[in-house]
Amino acid sequence: MVLDNVLSSPHRRSPSFRRPFPRDELGSWSTLVERHRFLLTALALLTFLCTIYLYFAVTLGATDSCAGLTGKEKAWCRVELAKAATIKGKLKFF
Repeated sequence: MVLDNVLSSPHRRSPSFRRPFPRDELGSWSTLVERHRFLLTALALLTFLCTIYLYFAVTLGATDSCAGLTGKEKAWCRVELAKAATIKGKLKFF
């Protein structure tokens, strides 16, 4: 078969033909930073943008219209909000 010839080929690489790596292949931290500068920059940018997004999502998020009410008034307010939401075609769960 063709595969048998390929597997037994003298050109096939064996572990002895591989380039030997030094024991301290990774090097220092500066070497790692230099090698992965693009990935680290992308990670930093993504972290920054996610932080900004979360800040605005929390600060400008939906506020509770019934926040100042208690007891029956709060329950009535939520019922009225649910009615208004279903009238507009949007169903919200509280």
